[in-house]
Amino acid sequence: MSEPSLWHDAAGLCARAHQHQVRKDGRTPYAAHPSRVALIIATLFGCTDEVVLAAAFLHDVIEDADVDYDDILERFGPDVADLCAAMTKDMRLVEEKREPAYDEQLAAASWQARLIKLADVFDNLSDVTNDLARQKLFGKADRVLALTAGDPELKEARVQLRALADRVRGDLSAS
Repeated sequence: MSEPSLWHDAAGLCARAHQHQVRKDGRTPYAAHPSRVALIIATLFGCTDEVVLAAAFLHDVIEDADVDYDDILERFGPDVADLCAAMTKDMRLVEEKREPAYDEQLAAASWQARLIKLADVFDNLSDVTNDLARQKLFGKADRVLALTAGDPELKEARVQLRALADRVRGDLSAS
């Protein structure tokens, strides 16, 4: 029998790490979000790289669960751990400083980290039902689109996110 793939092992850790967490709606298991992010990357953005998919499943575990960089490094190696670290905000900073620092961190990271961020925002924007939260996500979408403008590897992902943001904005205006 062959070993499970890297992304498969990451999906298992994701489910365990987020086991008792729910999304902001109070009902949806949190692990559904990173799972959808990985699916978006593979099916919509067309990236099937095992390292990227594993990091997509794990992109929130350092920030939101009892898993640290060293845990990921030991189990998945430096490539996955570094992508997860790039996706992790420094929660020690106040929010006004945290977001600009996070944007700088993503700008300095690999295009693969920015691909995960595009999928993260795509999923959040397609999942949110609250108009106020949508408005906040439009700002995040605009920021990540600006941040990824120079990445030729991200062209299709950017097109997909821009189309979703435009569609959701149009739906919001029509209601």
